[in-house]
Amino acid sequence: MHNIDPETHLTIGAFIYDDMDQCDFTGPFEALSRVPNSTFKSFAKDTGPVRDLYGLRFLPDLSLSQAPQLDVLLVPGGHGQEALMDDEEVIGFIRSQARHARYIFSVCTGALLCGAAGLLEGKRATTHWTAMGVLPLYGAIPVNDRVVVDGDLISTGGVTAGIDGSLVVVSMLRGVQSAQEIQLYMAYDPQTSFTAGSPGTAPPDVLHTVTEHAKAITARRMDAGRRYQASSMHVVRTAH
Repeated sequence: MHNIDPETHLTIGAFIYDDMDQCDFTGPFEALSRVPNSTFKSFAKDTGPVRDLYGLRFLPDLSLSQAPQLDVLLVPGGHGQEALMDDEEVIGFIRSQARHARYIFSVCTGALLCGAAGLLEGKRATTHWTAMGVLPLYGAIPVNDRVVVDGDLISTGGVTAGIDGSLVVVSMLRGVQSAQEIQLYMAYDPQTSFTAGSPGTAPPDVLHTVTEHAKAITARRMDAGRRYQASSMHVVRTAH
């Protein structure tokens, strides 16, 4: 891994949308907005307010059509991701940015939006644990880690894993020293009293309850993945 010349100004941005999980965006923002010699902007379909899954409002800097070419694109997840899987403006934006971006950085089920843009084919990737079974439908190789780096694609597990991933991205842009300085400034030193942070450590009743709550959205995500897979197979057959 080689770092970018510190004299090179970096343009970092996030695609935000209704019913995203705000921590998928704001967690990484804490680190990425502090990258030396960089500018951070947020983008949405238009410049009106965006509401997260629980009503927190954000005001995008620019619309997708106004976005410059980015060095890093952050794609957060959340239930609202599913409504965008067939939105060609959004999927086309991600696909177009990926052609020239240094890195595409997905958090949680933002990976599935990247999948719909064709960015996961043959790539090692991760996502929220409830959606891991969806990844192969987009041609990805699922990896059950909090942060997975495969070339220019960085993906993370659910929600808080985005903070871990953002520090990795900082290290790839400006070096480990910068990542550690930002980590210290953020006082990012998790020391929770609970052990339910992953399916492997959660009490069985907690795991069952959360899995049941996610069942409906997980089913919709599987359906979208099957549509993508069927469409991709059609393209391949047509090409032959």
